[in-house]
Amino acid sequence: MKKITIGILAHVDSGKTTLSESLLYLTGKIRKLGRVDHKDAYLDNYRLEKERGITIFSKQAVMEYEDMKITLLDTPGHIDFSAEMERTLSVLDYAILVVSGSEGVQGHTETLWKLLERYNVPAFIFVNKMDMPNVSSEFLLHELKEKLCDTVVGFPVHVGTLEDIAMCNEDLFEMYMEGGKISNSVISELVYNRELFPCYFGSALQLDGVDSLLEGLYQYTFEPVYSKKFGARIYKISKDKNNNRLTHMKITGGSLKVKDVISGINGAKEWAEKVNEIRIYSGEKYQAVSEAMPGDVCAVCGLNNTYPGEGLGVETERIEPNLIPVLSYKIIVENQVNIHQVYKQFKELEEEDPTLKISWNEEKKELTANVMGPIQIEVLKTMIKERFDYDVTFGSESILYKETIADTVEGVGHFEPLRHYAEVHLLMEPGVPGSGLTFSSSVTEKELSKNWQRLILTHLEEKMHRGVLTGAPITDMCITIVGGKAHLKHTEGGDFRQATYRAVRQGLKKAESVLLEPYYDFILTIPTEYVGKAMTDINQMEGCIKPPETKNDKSVLTGYAPVSTMWNYMNDVNEYSHGQGTLTLKFKGYAPCHNAEEVIEKIGYDSEADLNNPTGSVFCAHGAGFNVPWNEVDNYMHVKTDLNLNSSNVEIQKQENDLNRVSGVTSFQENYDSYAADKELEAIFENTFGPIKRKNYTETKVRTYDNKAKKYKGKYNNNLPECVLVDGYNIIFAWDDLKSIALKNIDGARDKLLDILSNYQGYKGNTVIVVFDAYNVNRHKETIYKYDNVYVVFTKAAETADMYISKTTHQMAGKYKVTVATSDGLEQLIIMGHGALRMSAMNFKEEVEAVFQKIEDEMNNFNK
Repeated sequence: MKKITIGILAHVDSGKTTLSESLLYLTGKIRKLGRVDHKDAYLDNYRLEKERGITIFSKQAVMEYEDMKITLLDTPGHIDFSAEMERTLSVLDYAILVVSGSEGVQGHTETLWKLLERYNVPAFIFVNKMDMPNVSSEFLLHELKEKLCDTVVGFPVHVGTLEDIAMCNEDLFEMYMEGGKISNSVISELVYNRELFPCYFGSALQLDGVDSLLEGLYQYTFEPVYSKKFGARIYKISKDKNNNRLTHMKITGGSLKVKDVISGINGAKEWAEKVNEIRIYSGEKYQAVSEAMPGDVCAVCGLNNTYPGEGLGVETERIEPNLIPVLSYKIIVENQVNIHQVYKQFKELEEEDPTLKISWNEEKKELTANVMGPIQIEVLKTMIKERFDYDVTFGSESILYKETIADTVEGVGHFEPLRHYAEVHLLMEPGVPGSGLTFSSSVTEKELSKNWQRLILTHLEEKMHRGVLTGAPITDMCITIVGGKAHLKHTEGGDFRQATYRAVRQGLKKAESVLLEPYYDFILTIPTEYVGKAMTDINQMEGCIKPPETKNDKSVLTGYAPVSTMWNYMNDVNEYSHGQGTLTLKFKGYAPCHNAEEVIEKIGYDSEADLNNPTGSVFCAHGAGFNVPWNEVDNYMHVKTDLNLNSSNVEIQKQENDLNRVSGVTSFQENYDSYAADKELEAIFENTFGPIKRKNYTETKVRTYDNKAKKYKGKYNNNLPECVLVDGYNIIFAWDDLKSIALKNIDGARDKLLDILSNYQGYKGNTVIVVFDAYNVNRHKETIYKYDNVYVVFTKAAETADMYISKTTHQMAGKYKVTVATSDGLEQLIIMGHGALRMSAMNFKEEVEAVFQKIEDEMNNFNK
């Protein structure tokens, strides 16, 4: 029997749960159709789900159709519980994306589509509510093709559909033109490879079109091939009614038996635990089994150290969701309840929901919860009451800010009370927006023992380091160990902890800090008569709006705005549009705060008064330790460095980071191939950000330790090896000869380019790296291999070539003389900001042709 796992995803109120009921009914799993509005849906069995009519937790049901066994996972549609939905994607073989026929493709629908692409999940589409008035399947299919993918094809199959299917693959089209037939196995292959997305139309409430969808799932799906070795992917942690901890997982290899001992790593802790029970759930009920086989989705009792996203056995990769909380609430409990017990119990809930972040402020004696949105707060209240039998309330919401730096500094920390000693020097550089914190070391073992270096890196990673503006967590920095010193007799591990923490804080005090706030992408659909008011509101909210699009009597506004001004705007929309407007919000990322001075003043954080995070250092003299303030520490440090940090390009870096944070890549897709355009691009860059500071490859920078010259990370000289990064598809479609090949056979064009660059590299003797987008790589895992003498990279899922090149340029610029060959406008801006060299596609072609001419001339001379 074929066994597959299918998830149902949708924008809220699209009829996702109703479709689940219909599938369960038609397969005989349930005898009576439940309804959301009747509060008797089979899978929405949690009390709050019934009351609110929404799915909050992912649910499982097992059903059979013909000789196919389906594990169905129904996921939440509301944005507050998007993380619950996203966690299930890692265990899906296929997905059904439900689209409302009356609403069309909504903002969250597009978000779900991108997540399916990121996790490389093949998808079927079911357009629901086709029984509503004024709904057109032709119009909806056109919208799906336009907004999601042009290989969305209407099903069931008929003669016209076959032609549309054939157009999804060039080789298939040639075969179809010759024979006029396409087999089910070929269609299944296209679906599995995400080259084809079958689209069914109907009404789940009326059971219309659902049987066709079910037959399509039977005809056009494959059962995955599983490993013989044990593997499992954990997607959820929950508690049953008896407070038993359940680890929900899919078996991806071998089998799992009761009493088996399995192991894993949680943080730095290794664990090994015994399986006490294995359950296969369908709705609220479950069947206890002695063994779970490959493809089974089960809940396991007896495991206490597992976490969502963890892989067991051969599944070694940890999967982290993209979504992060942006709102914070103070937790208020009854006086008779022990606050520390509350903290412990909330941490249990945090284990079940990774987007819930609970923190305790010892100074203020306050407990706070970081969440996705206000509905999640209501769920928390209910769960606390049901599970622990006491009431909690939540204070007013606050925004989760972050901090970064705009310039490069050296942070120094020293800790030397009597009989203790440690000194740490850190190079702190602005990182790529959205990159978080990265840590590394550039010192040798002669300068500082490897075990002390590892200890410093551990201390950098173990703590949430606070910024000096508001005390918010720091992010988007590259922190490198560039110096340090221990004492042969008096240094203990805790000494380096103190020195490391102080070095970070001292560096932050020296740097130009930037307060960051979260931003939403928004899609606002309202009656056209209210467009003026909406645009005025969004401008007042410091938002950015694209020109409105009009559809019939409604208009659609898209753009981005700060979470602090936009998160509660739906209440206003409901009021002035009389309930006819919809607002979809999606977390975009962090960018400089629009009202930083106001926020900093309101929070009133004093970095010098924060005794738990000191900015100064402790030195020793005359047998006693004494404190030195941060601005004098450099004068006392024992390890001397001379990093020659130049802050002249601080504004360039700061403005570039701002641009990257708030602007999408697709906003800057103009090509600049001509010399005039190149000059124009440079002029635009300089007018916006100031003069471009290019790296001087004849310049030598050194630092000294005890009067000995040492090299350091970031040294440039005229002997740096050359590296050329090539945006593969950009070059292919910019060179006419390759483009003509690509229109017929993209693989042939790719191989032709690699052959050309192989000869180019052979003559130049440099390093050539060609980067291609990952769309043609199965499962979208990053792949790197060597084609003759050229390195080839296929990027990982959801990472375009320009994103990879931007990241790599930033990392390699100090080690190589980096040149990037591309005509992508945004890439060129970022490359110049990083100080690397670059060539447009046409200029690169001229260089390659010049190399080939030299090769030919040398060959002719040799033959003579």
